[in-house]
Amino acid sequence: MDPDELPDPGSVIRHERTFGVEEVRTFADLSGDRGEHHRRPDEEGRLLVHGLLTATLPTKIGGDLDVLARTMTFDFRRPVYTGQRVVCEVTVEDVRRRDDRAEVEADIACHRDGDEVVMTGEFEGVVLE
Repeated sequence: MDPDELPDPGSVIRHERTFGVEEVRTFADLSGDRGEHHRRPDEEGRLLVHGLLTATLPTKIGGDLDVLARTMTFDFRRPVYTGQRVVCEVTVEDVRRRDDRAEVEADIACHRDGDEVVMTGEFEGVVLE
């Protein structure tokens, strides 16, 4: 993305998805995080989604904007289970345009079941020309 085409501060970009059992199992294989809490179904037959798998929602938005992340911070507030729809909102807080790049700062808020916050955070990065 051309740095001049970045959204203005205050813009909110959304991405949502529902994680499935196979995605949790694949992520466990890729990450090596095979904790029992991610492999044992709960009483409803759901698996606990890895926090970093949930964090792929804002990273997808950052990728769509061509942001090369410098820092990313996540606060995992509530569990996410397979079959639950999660909506992630990235709010652009600041865009500083330079000759060959733009520096971007954004806040993250992800929700499930309407308004229940499951993850918050922020990221900073650059978009190169």
